Amino acid sequence: MRFTLNGARRAVTAHPMKRLLDVLREDCGLTGTKEGCGEGECGACTVLVDGAAVNACLVPFAQVGGAHIITIEGLGGRHPLQHAFVEYGGAQCGICTPGMIMAAVALGPKPSLGDTRAGLAGNLCRCTGYSAIYRAIQGATTKTRRARTPAEKRA
Repeated sequence: MRFTLNGARRAVTAHPMKRLLDVLREDCGLTGTKEGCGEGECGACTVLVDGAAVNACLVPFAQVGGAHIITIEGLGGRHPLQHAFVEYGGAQCGICTPGMIMAAVALGPKPSLGDTRAGLAGNLCRCTGYSAIYRAIQGATTKTRRARTPAEKRA
């Protein structure tokens, strides 16, 4: 099946009912997309399909023919949200982080706090308590950065 993955045309041969999550991880070697629950409840496997945030564990490979898929690797480590998650402490254990970032990317350039909360409602985090994640998203989208502490400046 042919599709566009992180900006590059790809052709992958896989069973049509194989989960997109497994195709990305096993057939494409992109392990940034995580499996949390495997039931569409946690959002750890969130990727963008034609611009919409989807749980890759719920999508049969057959449904993405011709689609444009973006994974966390497709952001190249350069996206403002990736930097803000580190800066604001939005990333802790790292399991939910790729899915959170991809769900936040789908919100567009300047989501309100309400839009952020609604847009990430399907993404679970057991480490941060969400406040740091919301601050990271708001910080990245408003181009404000928190001041570094003296200890951070020395590090």
